[in-house]
Amino acid sequence: MGLHPKVLEALIPLGYEQPTPIQEQAIPHVLNGRDVMGIAQTGTGKTAAFSLPLVHHLAHNMMHGRAVPRVLVLTPTRELAAQIDDNVKAYAKNVKVRTALIFGGVSQHKQVAQLRKGADVLVATPGRLLDLCNQGLLSLEWIEFLVLDEADTMLDMGFIHDIRRVIAMLPEKRQSLFFSATMPDSIVKLSKTILTDPIRVEVARVSSAAETVEQRMMFVSQGAKRDLLVQLLNQPEVETALVFTRTKYGADKVVRYLKKNDIRGEAIHGNKSQPQREKAMNAFRKGKIRVLVATDIAARGIDVEGVSHVINFEIPNISETYVHRIGRTGRAGREGVAISMVNEGDERNHMRDIVRLIKRDIPLEKGHQWHLDLPEIKADSKTHKVPKEGDVQGGKQPSRKGRGGQRKRGGQGQPSNRRSGQKNSSRQEGHREARPNQDGRPKREGRPNREGRPQGEGPQQGRPSGNRRWKKKPKFRGPKPQGS
Repeated sequence: MGLHPKVLEALIPLGYEQPTPIQEQAIPHVLNGRDVMGIAQTGTGKTAAFSLPLVHHLAHNMMHGRAVPRVLVLTPTRELAAQIDDNVKAYAKNVKVRTALIFGGVSQHKQVAQLRKGADVLVATPGRLLDLCNQGLLSLEWIEFLVLDEADTMLDMGFIHDIRRVIAMLPEKRQSLFFSATMPDSIVKLSKTILTDPIRVEVARVSSAAETVEQRMMFVSQGAKRDLLVQLLNQPEVETALVFTRTKYGADKVVRYLKKNDIRGEAIHGNKSQPQREKAMNAFRKGKIRVLVATDIAARGIDVEGVSHVINFEIPNISETYVHRIGRTGRAGREGVAISMVNEGDERNHMRDIVRLIKRDIPLEKGHQWHLDLPEIKADSKTHKVPKEGDVQGGKQPSRKGRGGQRKRGGQGQPSNRRSGQKNSSRQEGHREARPNQDGRPKREGRPNREGRPQGEGPQQGRPSGNRRWKKKPKFRGPKPQGS
């Protein structure tokens, strides 16, 4: 493909023999200096598709003296940044190309030390990169190549403004590359403002699922999901499993429940520190733990060989996220299994949207004791109406509202609550029995307090009745000066 001999030599121990479809189509255009918009499924070699030609260019155009950043790779997460950095180092093993890894969540001192030694390739997350630039510790004036990996995720995480600030610091004359597993309309709009006459490289349908992944779905109530998960993980065919939740709190909750059932697992999400995330990832890679529970954002960049199962503990509300999730198994032509637990609520609608997106029906598995007898989800299924709180089987509970959606305050029909009835009856009793007070004024017995009870019956809360009022406590204004 015209790559530098030293770059090809570094690929031999990595086992790279034939280029993948995305590499075969993208690398020639990158070598020719064209802007590229690459669309491919997760695990098809997107990282090598942009890294190899960039290392080739640096090998042919070495600069004397201290290295300055000439390639900038922006990623949404720390894990993905670390993965790309490791790959670039492996590809540039026989070439004098230095890399610097920049991300938040850790001290910046080591990263600044790397920059002072010199770096040709920067792999960074947008937040920490801008921090170093604003501190005057990093300059982007020599950048020749800009790569946005997982651009759709960066937009979902709210990095759009940071990306535009970074691009404003770059030279206008540069080569820009977009690579992602999905390409929604928001990315297309952003690419028109950054790319110049780009070549669109697409090796699969937009947001399509890998054919090597066997997909299943299970209907289960939200409360029974944890028990079903334990049953699945105890099956002998589940060697390693990646479990996805929608929230950080949910991930920690699942891990605690698994530990109660003697299943070792760790959680990885944004609230975990970088050392904690690295410790969990290394334990998962080495087989010390066989279950990793992750949120969608933290899972971007998880590249672990041999993940046998992906379990969607909660269904994502963004259909494209489903493609990223199941792409963690069945990588590089291997087979994998993706199981989705669908509850009786909104997740049925989310699953219907996913089926429409991938344009294939997902088989329903009924062989478990928590199965819900609900209609199967197809691409042409109607929107599922989620029952509101208070609905019961056989009909709704009686509403306390009157006609027209307004509460009745007496009048025709029965009163809407007991308070108004007590208040009216107690007032009538108060008019009948009136005793003179100490100052000669009539005193009403049985006047209801705020709780609807006559005074003298039961505990009284709130403000005392009668003419007595609460005295406002004066504010403390410090000790008085001596002699006053």
